[in-house]
Parts: sequence; C-alpha cells; structure tokens
Amino acid sequence: MQANSGALVPQGVSAAPASGEYLTFRLGQEEYGIDILKVQEIRSYEQPTRIANAPEFIKGVVNLRGVIVPIVDLRLKLGCATAEYNSFTVVIVLNVKNRVVGAVVDSVSDVLELNRDVIRPAPELSASAVNTSFIMGIGAVAERMLILIDIEGLMSSADMGLMDAMTTA
Repeated sequence: MQANSGALVPQGVSAAPASGEYLTFRLGQEEYGIDILKVQEIRSYEQPTRIANAPEFIKGVVNLRGVIVPIVDLRLKLGCATAEYNSFTVVIVLNVKNRVVGAVVDSVSDVLELNRDVIRPAPELSASAVNTSFIMGIGAVAERMLILIDIEGLMSSADMGLMDAMTTA
C-alpha cells in the first residue's frame, strides 16, 4: 500500500490526481499535462548523440552542463502519427526519481492550476487494446481536454530502460 493524500491506495492502482499546477504541452493534436514539480527546465530541441541499439523513441543523449541526459521522444513513445522537428519542438528536462531525463514534445502551451473538481478519472479500456496505466486523469478546462500523464511512472517503466529495476523484498 502507498500513502496518497492521507489515504491508502493499493500498489499499482492510481488515485485521482491531486489539485496542483501542470505544465501543458502538445503531441500532435492532443494536449497533455504533467506535474510542474517534475520539470527542471524547458530547452529548444538539439540533435542528440544517437545510442546504438536503443529503441526508436530514445533519440540519444545530450550533454547538459556536464550531465549526460537521455532524450525520449514522447511523440514516438505514445504513438503519435508523425514526429516532425521544427522551431516549436522543445525538450522538457525532467527530474524523475533523482535522474535527469529529457522529453521531446511538439510545443509547450502553459502552466495551469487544476483543482480536483475539474479532473476526471482516466477511461477504463481493455489492457490489451490500450495501456492507460500512465494516464492519471483527464482535466476538463473550458473547451480544453488535458490528458494528465504520470510522467514519473512512464519514465521509470521497464520498457523505457532508463531507471534501475526496483528490487522487491
């Protein structure tokens, strides 16, 4: 069990995301949001150094002030139809579990404060059809629909290969 806002939640079951500030960004036609507290900085896209035999969504690494940072193209990871690199393409530098990781997105929109009452639970879909385990919820703000991503869970998932595997006791 893990504690979440004072309530106990079974391991592997996500509770509704808490109120807070979310950095919003675009991947194709969709708008996403991630917890602003995970964001270290936003940088313009620069071509990373490719790593041999890395999955297609891991574009390579860049040197960020002496720190070698893996760069993940979220557009490819989340199955967007195209991933064009242009003047709006940016890298969101994240601090996930004390590790620095870059996430390539089409563009950054803004920072929104979302209250719990505008956040709806993620839709329940067949696990064989769609992996929704990294969707914390859907934020409905005016005419906008924000897909709220558990960026820490996504970046530390086993298929990403970016974090050391958790040992079970």
